[in-house]
Formats: sequence, C-alpha cells, structure tokens
Amino acid sequence: QVQLVDAGGGLVQTGGSLTLSCVTSGRTLSPMDVAWFRQAPGKEREFVAAITWTGALSSADSVKGRFTISRDAAKNALYLEMSKLLPEDTAVYSCAAGTRGPSVLTSDYDYWGQGTQVTVSS
Repeated sequence: QVQLVDAGGGLVQTGGSLTLSCVTSGRTLSPMDVAWFRQAPGKEREFVAAITWTGALSSADSVKGRFTISRDAAKNALYLEMSKLLPEDTAVYSCAAGTRGPSVLTSDYDYWGQGTQVTVSS
C-alpha cells in the first residue's frame, strides 16, 4: 500500500514561485511512475507533469519552461518546482503514482495524495 502526502501549496502573487512536495509511507516509489495533476474550480483534473522511475520527463504545454518535476528516491519524495506563476495556475495540486507507464490519464494512476491548494493572485 502506498500513502501519498502532498504539501507546499499557498497563496502567491503573479510571477511568484512555490515548490510542492509529495512524500510516501509504506511501499517505495522507486519502481513507479509519478506525476502531478491539478484541478481548478469547475474544471476537470488535468495533467501537469510526470517523471518515470527511469527519470524520463514529460509536462503539459501550459507549464513548460515554468514548472519542473523531480524525484528523490532516497527520500521517497516527489517535487514540483513552480515559477512564473499565473492566475490560471490556481488549482488544487495532487501527486499520483502508478505502474502503467507515464501517462496523462488519471485512470492510469493507482495512488493519490490528498491535494494542496495553490492560489495565484493577480
């Protein structure tokens, strides 16, 4: 069983930065692909970025050049460094883990964090 706990959200002004973290207890994250998703009010959950257990990266076009996903196997942790934040980045961000390969689909991930709110003021 994998339990994910994400944290690091908050209120930031446009152009600011935040770093989200996701740590797990129980089973190690190492053989799994991990990702960040976000859900804005009234919208469906959307893919943000993913990193496979081998280190391959992918990210949504809307965050390329601004967000960086990384993982620390020793700490069993996942991070999302966000910079140049925009009001449209406001959402609840959740980490996810799975074994069905890197994917932009929520259905391909088995484990989810509880979510952390990111609010970007204009």
